[in-house]
Amino acid sequence: MAGPITRVDGGTITTARGFRAGGTYVGIKTYSEDKMDMGMLLSDTPCSVAAVFTKSTLVSPSVTLNRETLRAGAPVRGLVVNSGIANAGVGEQGYIDAKEMAAVAAAGLGVKPAEVLVFSTGVIGVELPMTLIKKGVDEIQLAEDGGNSLARAMMTTDTRTKEAGVSVNLGGAEINICGVAKGSGMIHPNMATMLCFVATDAAVEQDFMRAILPDIADNTLNMLDIDGDTSTNDSLVVLANGAAGNSPISGGSADAEVFKEALTDVLVQLTRQLARDGEGATRLLVAEVRGAKNTADARLAAKTIASSLLIKSAVYGADPNWGRLIMALGRCGAETVESKIDLYINGVCIMEGGRPVPFHRDAVVALMRGDEVTFGVNLNLSDGQATAWGCDLTEEYVVINSAYTT
Repeated sequence: MAGPITRVDGGTITTARGFRAGGTYVGIKTYSEDKMDMGMLLSDTPCSVAAVFTKSTLVSPSVTLNRETLRAGAPVRGLVVNSGIANAGVGEQGYIDAKEMAAVAAAGLGVKPAEVLVFSTGVIGVELPMTLIKKGVDEIQLAEDGGNSLARAMMTTDTRTKEAGVSVNLGGAEINICGVAKGSGMIHPNMATMLCFVATDAAVEQDFMRAILPDIADNTLNMLDIDGDTSTNDSLVVLANGAAGNSPISGGSADAEVFKEALTDVLVQLTRQLARDGEGATRLLVAEVRGAKNTADARLAAKTIASSLLIKSAVYGADPNWGRLIMALGRCGAETVESKIDLYINGVCIMEGGRPVPFHRDAVVALMRGDEVTFGVNLNLSDGQATAWGCDLTEEYVVINSAYTT
């Protein structure tokens, strides 16, 4: 019988057995103390792999190369990532550099180039400094406790690392699912988020993992909004190396649903961390929608609320202007019936059955001044439900992005 899913305190990607990681500073980003801008991850054994990528039609050649690698179907052993430069919008040279980055990293990791995935994040329109990339491969020291270094090496405007993990007993074996992510701006994903890497020591059949990952992404990272913009480099990858010794998990097996639930939990944790660290953010915004006609409608409604600039501004000002919720619901594309709508702010009912409910405004303002603001919506039409995450919109967001490249 599967055991309970337990969140791992201090969990990071190398909490999963058989994975080592490391990071270093090579000079791609402007120097500051403790800054890193390049990292690598290696599994001791070949991994089954699943991934989803940006739906942008203008993508980084790193994304193009990774798609080709995954289509080839061979097991993957590791990945290399740089931050500061996105390797996007640079023409054919970007693909040449991505291929070279994979080859250089593979040599450093002692594996084949086809076993390495390549990721870049940062400024668009700048070529990769390959001399610095090669220097980084030589300098990175992989360690079983190196997950935090990898998380730091991925950061751009992030103010903190994003790391999470869970453990659960499956098939008599204790397995770990752990991940790291980066992202603070240019986040309105159509797949996952800017960059998110997950490792598990469970044995998982590749076809099963690839079948479930898009839906998990749609319920977690795809329900995140910071600023309404989608990156050219968005990537989510999951690597499973089987070091836990369990029987391989496949679709329809007794452990399949628990594995999916555990992977979802990790990505929910990372999604919340990404939203909380949105550029300039002071508060986490959560939109919980129930009673929608179906899941698709619930997702539309929740994500429209989380991405509304007016609602984000109201959260920043701790203003319980619930008319903006009605506005968002009316334009989201989901089926709504005004006379059935219930609205809540941090658990306080402000509309029931489409009619305003008297509430103590100062009390709700005080609740909204906390670290987290939750908008609850019940459309009372059926059983569709979804949650979206975002953050408030502050003056600091404009400051950060008005001079991002200078």
